[in-house]
Amino acid sequence: MNLTAQLATLRKQTDGLSRNERAKLCCDAAKHLEKVGEHEAAAEALEEFWPDRNEAPIMDGLDDPTKGRVMLRVGAVIGFLGSAGQTPGSQERAKDLITRSVEVFEGLGDNVRTAEARGDLALCYWREGAFDEARINLADALSRLGEAQPDLRAVLLIRAGIIEENTRRLQSALNFYNEAQPLVDKSEDHVLKGSFHFEYALVLRRLAAPENREDYLDRALIEYAAASFHYEQAGNQRYQALVENNLGYLYYTIGRHKDAHKHLDRARNLFSNLKDIGHVALVDDTRARILLEEDRPADAERLIRQAIRGLERGDEQAILAEALTTYGVVLARLGRHARSRELLERAMEVAEIAGDREGSARAKISVIEELTSQTSAEELAAEYQAAVSLLTDSQDPTTARRLINSALRVVDALMPSEQEEPQVELTSWDGFSFKREVLKIEKRLIERALRDAGGSVTRASRLLGFRHHQSLIALINSRHRDLLGTRSAVRKRRHHLFSKPRKTRKTPKPEDGSSEVGGSQPESDAVTAASENN
Repeated sequence: MNLTAQLATLRKQTDGLSRNERAKLCCDAAKHLEKVGEHEAAAEALEEFWPDRNEAPIMDGLDDPTKGRVMLRVGAVIGFLGSAGQTPGSQERAKDLITRSVEVFEGLGDNVRTAEARGDLALCYWREGAFDEARINLADALSRLGEAQPDLRAVLLIRAGIIEENTRRLQSALNFYNEAQPLVDKSEDHVLKGSFHFEYALVLRRLAAPENREDYLDRALIEYAAASFHYEQAGNQRYQALVENNLGYLYYTIGRHKDAHKHLDRARNLFSNLKDIGHVALVDDTRARILLEEDRPADAERLIRQAIRGLERGDEQAILAEALTTYGVVLARLGRHARSRELLERAMEVAEIAGDREGSARAKISVIEELTSQTSAEELAAEYQAAVSLLTDSQDPTTARRLINSALRVVDALMPSEQEEPQVELTSWDGFSFKREVLKIEKRLIERALRDAGGSVTRASRLLGFRHHQSLIALINSRHRDLLGTRSAVRKRRHHLFSKPRKTRKTPKPEDGSSEVGGSQPESDAVTAASENN
């Protein structure tokens, strides 16, 4: 794509036209450039009416409908650029301009433009983590559209699904995507198609993780492949990078860490070339969680600290809260418990202020999981009760499983321990075997560590002071095989990535499952990819 040539052509097309006509052409060009992920070029297309990016657009001589279009496009571009550059206050500026455009279109009785503007306004609220406000705007937008704008309706349905997925209402998200599917199938918009496949894959991935459902994982891989194809057809490198990031996490969940790192390398390189600070930080968060699972907490700490530095500059508080939770977990694994607690408490606060109840709950669960020994039983119970109240509407099986495991930890903490340390039950020296008694104590210590670690051998090995978890695995396999049942389920190695394709898409239903390290999955949403045509 030759952006310089496109912008030069735009300037030639606007020669000799009225100011209103020039504004309309510039808005159309900017909108197209947004769709292909070229946000900087979109800003350049609007330069005649928005010469100073720190100021409001200049709309002298424009009629009301055109003023509304200019405000909408400038507001949308500010939101995109602010997200990429993590520019403070950018989403508020974007919301102000888009809200003014909504007022103009409502005054004109233009329901289609109003719906489009409210859809873009929802993006700004989504970036900030204000999911309820995003829902309100999307519901209003959908209520205004009939059957005449199928592509725009599909965009809004996909965005509504993204909000539900972000708040872990997975079945609700699937309902929106299934409603959008027939509209997407009829569309010729590659970005719209890519966005649909991308988001559907993300929900399948979230549903697959708890039970290691290979059929869901295979279908998610197919959906990601479809998304990548359509984004490539549209020439959108930014959204192709989003696919690479999410593929990295998907491969991590099936234990293929080498493949995961390859995809993350590609994603980071693409985002770095695009100077997209926000998504670079997101990729680093993803990799930090994988490094943590690889028993490399020091490397994870360096990376997540770097990611947070980038995210703290911007307005995307829900993403920042997730990164803070990851950082808190990493420091807990490094034994820096006081600082870990500070970060997890900050994550709770940031998420709650943003309106991300689920994000706050995940931070609270992480306190129970990672700081059990450093937290009183009463405090653990209080954190658990607060998490339950925040997760009332959650449909995420991973979070549900983590909540169940946390309940067991809290109950264990509240119950008085019969004996704090293993004791030798010796009534006579007859037949005494030192080796046998040592093995008994060893078994009790391993059993207690596994219980406190929720069955995780990696965590239990740290509690016992082993430098490598393989040492504990070898000990259990050789001397305490009866403890194998107390370990977390080991993911079965996959010999085939893809199962037989199905002829029809069946709607998966959320199922309960086991927990994942570090909380929720730091994956991208292609919410900005679902762009619409006028």
